[in-house]
Amino acid sequence: MIAGQIDGFVPLLAALDYASVFIFAITGALVASRAQLDIVGFVFVAAVTATGGGTVRDVLLNRDMVFWVANPTYIAVASVAAVLVFLFAHKLESRYRSILWFDALALAVAVPAGVGVAQAMGMDWPIVLIMGISTGCFGGLMRDVVCNEVPLVLQQGELYVTCALAGAAAAVLCQWFGLTGAAPLAVCAVTTFALRAGSVARGWRLPVYKSFPPRQ
Repeated sequence: MIAGQIDGFVPLLAALDYASVFIFAITGALVASRAQLDIVGFVFVAAVTATGGGTVRDVLLNRDMVFWVANPTYIAVASVAAVLVFLFAHKLESRYRSILWFDALALAVAVPAGVGVAQAMGMDWPIVLIMGISTGCFGGLMRDVVCNEVPLVLQQGELYVTCALAGAAAAVLCQWFGLTGAAPLAVCAVTTFALRAGSVARGWRLPVYKSFPPRQ
């Protein structure tokens, strides 16, 4: 895909950004509910979560304007999600479990959004991988840091960054094998969600480093 082809992908990429913003905003607001913040705190945390990954992506790629600065509607979408969660979060049986599943869905949307933008701008495959990971992971990282929680992306053995990397790599491989259009992004989304869902539902984990006392 060459840089000029990005125009033909604007509707798809915008749709991915909108979906990512809305779902990540829900996770941010749910974390705010666990912290018992007020409505302003809900909107702030939701907006940071929703736009964090895309902001990092756009800054690194030196796009003309960061996506939510060019179109403030994204902030409105995040704010609506925050207000909805503020009104109805108490009806959820387990807010933490809900955060995990909404976060998995958001990751599966945000990674293709980052991959799609990088591919449409003609970036080499290592940059495509990094943009997929950045778009998918930085929003949740900012959310957890702001709310003083252990970042989900850094929890022991948690399949999170790995899911983003695998999804982005799947899209790159699809493109290498000649798939075009939305197909690589669809494969990216399915791969990312399948791995993350397995981690949440089945307890899939990566091996973690274990230290041993030095030999005498």
